Amino acid sequence: MFGDTSSIDFSGLIRENDLVVCGQATAEPVTLTEALMAQAAHLPAFRMMVGPIFSDTFSGTCASVSFQSYGVIGHARRLARAGRLDVIPSNYSAFCADFASRRHKADVVLVQLAETADGRLSASLSNDYVIDAARSARVAIAEINPDAPWTFGAEWPEDVPIHVRVAARRPPVELPSPPPDEVSRKIAAHAASLMADGSTLQFGVGRIPDAILSSSSHARNLGIHSGLINDAVVELIERGAVTNAEKGIDAGITVTNQVIGTHRLYRFVHQNKAVAVRPTSYTHGQGVLARINRLVAINSALQVGLDGSVNSETLNGVAIGAIGGQLDFVRGANASPGGRAIIALPATASDGTSRIVVQVETVTTPRADVDAIVTEWGISELRGCGLAERARRMIAIAAPEHRDALSAQLRGVAL
Repeated sequence: MFGDTSSIDFSGLIRENDLVVCGQATAEPVTLTEALMAQAAHLPAFRMMVGPIFSDTFSGTCASVSFQSYGVIGHARRLARAGRLDVIPSNYSAFCADFASRRHKADVVLVQLAETADGRLSASLSNDYVIDAARSARVAIAEINPDAPWTFGAEWPEDVPIHVRVAARRPPVELPSPPPDEVSRKIAAHAASLMADGSTLQFGVGRIPDAILSSSSHARNLGIHSGLINDAVVELIERGAVTNAEKGIDAGITVTNQVIGTHRLYRFVHQNKAVAVRPTSYTHGQGVLARINRLVAINSALQVGLDGSVNSETLNGVAIGAIGGQLDFVRGANASPGGRAIIALPATASDGTSRIVVQVETVTTPRADVDAIVTEWGISELRGCGLAERARRMIAIAAPEHRDALSAQLRGVAL
């Protein structure tokens, strides 16, 4: 069946307690999710599995819909603040693998696809858990979006059926890069000093990763193997800083799991054989990451303890972040020849409190895996250091107004 959203009657498709899985981030099939939410009050109660949310689709959801996710990213924080989001504490790689093994089993899948003139389909902006979810779903519904880029690596498998096809009513969700501020520029300058020529970069979403990428144009023959790419990658490629020539694998190819940016990025990746949107098992796989030369993993945090433990998930007992692919890439970078695992964060939170703390409340990346911590005040090299030296180095990159208090608190705590 092919038509517009008026032809979709979800009352004939959604059953009591169904798990509905939809594409995440910029791959959200907004035509379908908006139609589903508009009809939700008249449907049986169901569960919705979401990833990062960058649209306003779920801001006015009804009480009969419950939500699950592997983290609290973007507008998913609205659901979390309302107590409507159940967080599954899982590494992103394991979360995706659970759909492949059917530990998680979707009943209904909503997906955004791109299509060529000869009918070949691509998952376009994300090659995550949706294909495996659709493989065993009762119903798979595809929103065919003519504005979604057709990407290599994300070809839709012929053995995974699409039961309903719908024409998209709007272009894909876009996420512009935030402008850098003074703190992010200082952090970026420190982090960029850890990148050698020929490094392969992994990074996330946000002001600090974007600033670091912008500060990396001095390097030569950079590669990209990341969970996502954004508009800043286009800049690096067009400047000639990214060649993907020295990665050790995938020579000449930018590898990513998701494409998160604006129309400029979407045009760049469309039918571009130099970009591969690969499945999570490849982009986050430890065996793959260990083969990459000089993998530099750049990730963020909410807090870092004086022992090096990293918290990217909770503050004051409330989930406001995610495990995501952080530990996957930290361990992958540690195993990579010449690799570096960088955790970059501002030393001070928006309320003035220190983000360098004596002990973190939730451990996302254990202290045993930590390599380098970067704030606007400098770099703390922690690999191979004992606990006392770690504490000294961490206090040195805290904001100056918090250093004495951290030293005083440390005296009463056993790390």
